[in-house]
Amino acid sequence: MKAFIESGKAVMGIEFGSTRIKAVLVDDGFKVIAQGAHDWENKLVDGVWSYSLEDVESGVRDAYAKCVADVAAKYGARLTKLAALGVSGMMHGYLPFDENGKLLVPFRTWRNVMTAEAAAELSALFKFNVPQRWSIAHYYQAILKNEPHVKSVRWLTTLAGYVHYSLTGENVMGVGEASGMFPIDPATGDYNERMLAAFDAKVGGSLKEKLPRVLKAGEKAGVLTERGAKWLDPTGTLRPGAVMAPPEGDAGTGMVATNAVAAGTGNVSAGTSIFAMVVLDRPMKGYYPEIDVLTTPAGREVAMVHCNNCTNEINAWVKIFGGDYGALFRASLKGAKDCGGVVVVPFLSGEPVTGVADAMLKVVRKPESDFTLANFFRAQIYSAFVSLKIGMEILAREGVAIKSLMGHGGIFRDKGIAQQYLADALKTSVTCMSTASEGGPWGMAVLAAYAARGARRRAEGGKAEPLEEFLSREVFRDAASETLAPTEDGMAGFDRYAANFREAIHA
Repeated sequence: MKAFIESGKAVMGIEFGSTRIKAVLVDDGFKVIAQGAHDWENKLVDGVWSYSLEDVESGVRDAYAKCVADVAAKYGARLTKLAALGVSGMMHGYLPFDENGKLLVPFRTWRNVMTAEAAAELSALFKFNVPQRWSIAHYYQAILKNEPHVKSVRWLTTLAGYVHYSLTGENVMGVGEASGMFPIDPATGDYNERMLAAFDAKVGGSLKEKLPRVLKAGEKAGVLTERGAKWLDPTGTLRPGAVMAPPEGDAGTGMVATNAVAAGTGNVSAGTSIFAMVVLDRPMKGYYPEIDVLTTPAGREVAMVHCNNCTNEINAWVKIFGGDYGALFRASLKGAKDCGGVVVVPFLSGEPVTGVADAMLKVVRKPESDFTLANFFRAQIYSAFVSLKIGMEILAREGVAIKSLMGHGGIFRDKGIAQQYLADALKTSVTCMSTASEGGPWGMAVLAAYAARGARRRAEGGKAEPLEEFLSREVFRDAASETLAPTEDGMAGFDRYAANFREAIHA
């Protein structure tokens, strides 16, 4: 392994999650061989959830340095060059820059629920759902509010796009992440021209000139420059030249990490937020404020249910109970299927899917509720999934077919517990692979390896195989997995919990 790493053949994926920046290094069999992480938190700045660019820079450097240290500790190797590198980040949000590359307002993250007016107007204009967290919703809201910075905006990007630009000098975006900046036309794999024209007619100017160039998975998105290498590794040890994958959002890397990029497949990514992605085999009949239409990293249309809140309350309560996730998750198995009438509302921020505009944190029970530790913690885990259940009911009414649903994220680490609760909540089988807890950074590393392979094949006069074939034949060929089906009493119990939950949030 030392020779492999020092020869520059390893591939790295970096992901900016909501609470952790993580760098993973993989070998030519896509196995994680080293990793490093940096914990961080968003800050409420003048009522806006944000991260500073200084924290972005120091955080990614720390995660990278810890990965390098892991390489040295495990293999006695010195990491000086990478074959390929990819960056992903929490989806969308708003990073506007002027002509000199100065950030005009603090980064407005996905967590902010402040663009309802803009999202509603754009959805009506496009006849297409524009969620509040999308970049175009933030930009248009700033226009509606006559914010002074708007006149100076020359280009827009997302967190993943900003870091990619810092590493390469290229203002580009993977199509999956780009589809959350502005709607994508699946026929062209680029921004929807009809909607661009409608927006330009409404506000004037040319929006497309401000947006990143769109690339699909497997395309080369530049190379790591000398300046970018020093930005990531101030020691000067890392050399330039790595093939760069198109930057993606954590939704795209979640799809890759679970081999859910083919029509009819889907995945649930559970972390600070939770979202389900289902790859469509036909367009949606209508458009709904609860359903986003995005794309896979290869450009296929995806129906997405995104919920702002998932594991925050679980994490907070686990700390109070001593920090043992496994013990508390196992204790929940002794709880009643409907949590004994105990309800947890985990909304650290607003939750549009449920119609809740502001933060709402509470534990609710009635005099007849059975308030035990088992029921309380089962309700904690149910609370992570119940908003998603409400949104997914719309897809069921639309007749969207789901052949397989994959779960990934740390909540599934304790085998068969959260996985079973999710199957009961969504009334469909849920599969967790052995890679379920690897998550987005690993998915981004896989996309980087795919980009490097595509670059080699094009240089040889050929073309890359489709992403779904690459994943099935190469990455997941021997992956171990376990599938759990919903149970009758589990589904009935979760339905009762969901009814109590709806009552609690509207009380």
